[in-house]
Amino acid sequence: MDVSGRVALVTGGASGIGAAVAALLKEAGARVAVLDLHDADVVCDVGDEGQMVAAVQQVTESFGGLDVAVLNAGVGGFSPILDMATEEWDRIHRVNLRGAFIGLRECAKAMESGGAIVAITSVSGFLSERGMAHYSTSKAALAQLVRTSARELGPLGIRVNAVAPGTTDTPLFAPTRQLPGYWERAVRRTPLGRIGTADDIAQVVVALLGLEWVTGQVLAADGGLSLYSPIDPMESLE
Repeated sequence: MDVSGRVALVTGGASGIGAAVAALLKEAGARVAVLDLHDADVVCDVGDEGQMVAAVQQVTESFGGLDVAVLNAGVGGFSPILDMATEEWDRIHRVNLRGAFIGLRECAKAMESGGAIVAITSVSGFLSERGMAHYSTSKAALAQLVRTSARELGPLGIRVNAVAPGTTDTPLFAPTRQLPGYWERAVRRTPLGRIGTADDIAQVVVALLGLEWVTGQVLAADGGLSLYSPIDPMESLE
């Protein structure tokens, strides 16, 4: 898909990966509507069904249609399972999974001539990270939603894919700076040798939007971090 002249909607587009995606889409000639809780073209809480339905309708009516949706809005948190309040579990799933579901459903309904949807999941969705059960399960479920949606929506000319970032320097990831040695370990375990940037992920999202024969895929964009194995025998020889 050539995004030039296309109408694109980006949730969580006011900062981080969403802002980088919106900027790159505009640079490529797309007409972009940013949805976020603040500093956005449309102020919207993606986990609120009424607000999200109204937001997609507003974008569709203002721009005369919808061709592209990037479902990026997400929240994070840290809590061991035994200490986790149910409200904290619900807070994460409300945005990361419920919000993405509502956004995907409404955007797909608005794509009368087909289109492309990319959701932002995470490598945390297929890794086992202590203290992040709520976040990891929300992203794992989102990946499955993407695959199932690709099967259902393909006959309508709508492609659905996901990008799964690893360690990425964004406001969501910033709290990990408080963990001693965390960033240094992440860099050591990343074959490409650095923390990712929002622009890195945006480039992958836009590239995936252009692949007309790809749907139902979850592409890890993590510099190879998810290739790390704690039982790698080579580590004993280094």
